[in-house]
Amino acid sequence: MSTISDVHDDHDEHHHGAPRGLMRWVLTTNHKDIGSMYLWFSFAMFITGGAMAMVIRAELFQPGLQLVEPNFFNQMTTMHGLIMVFGAVMPAFTGLANWLIPMMIGAPDMALPRMNNWSFWILPFAFTMLLASLFMEGGGPNFGWTFYAPLSTNYSPDSTALFVFSVHIMGISSIMGAINVIVTIMNLRAPGMTYMKLPLFVWTWFITAFLLIAVMPVLAGAVTMVLTDKYFGTSFFDAAGGGDPVLFQHIFWFFGHPEVYIMILPSFGIISAIVPAFSRKRLFGYASMVYATASIAGLSFIVWAHHMFTTGMPVAAELFFMFCTMLISVPTGVKVFNWVATMWRGSMTFETPMLFALAFIVLFTIGGFSGLMLAITPVDFQYHDTYFVVAHFHYVLVTGAVFSIMAAAYYWLPKWTGNMYDEGLGKLHFWCSLISVNVLFFPMHFLGLGGMPRRIPDYALQFADVNAIVSIGGFAFGLSQFIFLYMVIKCIRSGEPAPAKPWEGAEGLEWDELPSPAPYHSFSTPPEIK
Repeated sequence: MSTISDVHDDHDEHHHGAPRGLMRWVLTTNHKDIGSMYLWFSFAMFITGGAMAMVIRAELFQPGLQLVEPNFFNQMTTMHGLIMVFGAVMPAFTGLANWLIPMMIGAPDMALPRMNNWSFWILPFAFTMLLASLFMEGGGPNFGWTFYAPLSTNYSPDSTALFVFSVHIMGISSIMGAINVIVTIMNLRAPGMTYMKLPLFVWTWFITAFLLIAVMPVLAGAVTMVLTDKYFGTSFFDAAGGGDPVLFQHIFWFFGHPEVYIMILPSFGIISAIVPAFSRKRLFGYASMVYATASIAGLSFIVWAHHMFTTGMPVAAELFFMFCTMLISVPTGVKVFNWVATMWRGSMTFETPMLFALAFIVLFTIGGFSGLMLAITPVDFQYHDTYFVVAHFHYVLVTGAVFSIMAAAYYWLPKWTGNMYDEGLGKLHFWCSLISVNVLFFPMHFLGLGGMPRRIPDYALQFADVNAIVSIGGFAFGLSQFIFLYMVIKCIRSGEPAPAKPWEGAEGLEWDELPSPAPYHSFSTPPEIK
């Protein structure tokens, strides 16, 4: 009787006759190798984008202009956003998808392995080009990661062409990855694995992949119009030529709002795998989680203009976008309720993956509440373009997306490497990250309520003390991530060999002693696959 792991080990040895050594990594079509490359690339980009955030926080440590020119400060805010969104979070989730989806559905590999290889290898070139733009005359892109016209069309440096080209390549990579995920899930499921038996991580990625295919061409259209406005004399966004700069915002946010759900839906799948495992119970409300994920994805297409309340929309439009945005909190609340209900009266233990999952639930909910505040049109007029918005989306993306990626790394590292990580180091990393991330982002809410504008290198004197505290939190959070890097390298090189099912017997408790059956997750082989 063969199990998933037998299939995969056999598959690794004979996969497409790939050569060993360095060329094995370059030419590989093995989903595990490609998943690992995505994850390492993502971590490199995380450190790069983080270094840019450190430049921003160092400049904002005191009022006045100390360290960098305002133009370079703007380049840092732009590049930090682009690299964290397209270079850190999205490739990390794609790496997890590559590693886990074939295993979770009992497939030998991704459906389109050569396209899988290509969709990874074009990414390093895209980001090399983006980073190279910083060294051009006039500097790199300096118009914010949202590249609003006319900043990106009339007032941008010559490096804008490199920026546009690199965004196109990132989009192509995302679309190819999404096609691969959809085809794999639809065609390569094990016999008997119906859609409503799929693990939730697979479901969340399935829905995310459709979002990617729907919105990436919209981003491509927006950057192409920016390119032709800047270099070829068109006037899509130039009022003098009959265009409309607000049109840019509509196109961009029609991409941009589903994009933020692309960066959080896979997190929901990760948390839905970890919470049941460490509560030793089935996930509460599986079907409602699937429907909630689908409804979040659907609603994400009709809320884009909540980023644009201050552009002068008709009141009816403002009310429509306000109510639709508030509606998204309902399926999100269903998910949080289900996670809490899963933990309720479970036999919980608190290893590092569970700690990150619990932090995700609490802190992502804070980000959700501040998002609900921003959804209220008259209130948003005060909050718009202040640090309150920065605090909101960093709670969603750092304590949300990034914490869930870290939880996934700790949870599946024994599966990936065959070794157990150092639990003491993992807990040290968790507590350092948890404390510093809140020192970093929580005071930003008060800066925003006090009226401090975002993306500005200088600020009024009354914000000095709070900004100093925020910057200290930022440096502490950045340094904490090197504990994670050390822990991963130590795990790979010299970790203790992991037991076959590392989490089942945590603290001496076996699932088969419990009244409810073990939940399916990636360590247990469902009966249909044996």
